[in-house]
Amino acid sequence: MKKNLQKGFTLIELMIVVAIIAILAAIAIPAYQDYTIRSQVSEGMSLADGSKTAVAEFYSNAGHMPTSNQSAGLASAASIGGSYVSSVTVANGLITVAYGGSGTFGSKANNHINGAQLLLSPSPSVGSIAWVCKSGNSQMAAKYLPSSCR
Repeated sequence: MKKNLQKGFTLIELMIVVAIIAILAAIAIPAYQDYTIRSQVSEGMSLADGSKTAVAEFYSNAGHMPTSNQSAGLASAASIGGSYVSSVTVANGLITVAYGGSGTFGSKANNHINGAQLLLSPSPSVGSIAWVCKSGNSQMAAKYLPSSCR
């Protein structure tokens, strides 16, 4: 007699494949969420680049740090924003990037960084300014900071 050939997968084989996919998804989803939050934080770094240039130029011309956005030649803090950043403020050379908010800017920020701040403090040396960044409050976990801040 002829032996019947197997023409498909058994239930156990299909269940093993589903279990493997579930394990991979359980690992991938949190990693992807961290990635998206870090990309939201990077918007603040790119918006702060203009402020860093303005502060450095003001310092090289005046010899001291600007006291506000206006003295640095920047727009008001509330008008510098994006999808995730609500404002970029300059105060005595210190640049504060605020995330989240309910107005026009920052309303799309993830709950993990909503209300958080990123601080960029200038460290002037001969002929240049080095920038040190850190979390402005405890609302932003270190894993969300840009790689240059960790």
